[in-house]
Amino acid sequence: ALQDTLDKRLFGQHLVSKVVVKAVRGFLNNTNAKKPLALSLHGWTGTGKNFVSKIVAESIYKKGLQSKYVHQFVATLHFPHAHSINLYKDQLQSWIRGNVSKCPRSLFIFDEMDKMHAGLIDSIKPFLDYYELLDGVSYRQAIFIFLSNAGAEKITEVALDFWRNGRTREDIQLTDIQNALSVSVFNNKNSGFWHSTLIDKNLIDYFIPFLPLEYKHVKMCVRVEIESRGYAVDEDILTRIADEMTYFPREERIYSDKGCKTVDAKLDYYYDF
Repeated sequence: ALQDTLDKRLFGQHLVSKVVVKAVRGFLNNTNAKKPLALSLHGWTGTGKNFVSKIVAESIYKKGLQSKYVHQFVATLHFPHAHSINLYKDQLQSWIRGNVSKCPRSLFIFDEMDKMHAGLIDSIKPFLDYYELLDGVSYRQAIFIFLSNAGAEKITEVALDFWRNGRTREDIQLTDIQNALSVSVFNNKNSGFWHSTLIDKNLIDYFIPFLPLEYKHVKMCVRVEIESRGYAVDEDILTRIADEMTYFPREERIYSDKGCKTVDAKLDYYYDF
């Protein structure tokens, strides 16, 4: 189901589909995991990071994101004040310890990692490490997913390099980006992963790059959204919405600034829903 949904509803992200399915399936089938699964999703807004975390949750839990075993943290909502970082560290450890004690197969999603105060996420390092038990609790069946815009520039740099050299985005392999991406995120002072021990100690299993979306991918998003609302696709409106998006770099206009983020709102404008 995970593979099927990603194939049908995630566009322009061949690396994401391949790595996420392989990582999640392998982890769930491993009866003797040595540590929790930790995935870090990186890319511009609107490229599918939240969507993929939602699909992963739905593939594991009947109620998806509504499951009581799925826990979402948004940096600007749950950890807004720099002066309260020590309190947040204690709360975060307590939340994770308490929830994994109730359900070893808990899923934790950390959104806006690029807006999290540096040092805070390191408080969960013990839970991601290779310990068999911590205070009588095993964290080895838990899953941690981090979402971040940090590293998006590096991902675009690689994608543009391929484009300018006449190679397709599908030619891009994880090895072309992953190491540069992890280094970029580690050294980004505006990221919650700045000099993080989670990266330094190799506790994040995969840094997954979400490539910037092209014009054709925006059109795919619009088409699927119209169909999901039960309306016949009007090719003229579909093209008009895609044309209204802004694209970068300024000269080539290859990639959508907002990915598919504003498709919903634009459809509301064109269709009398």
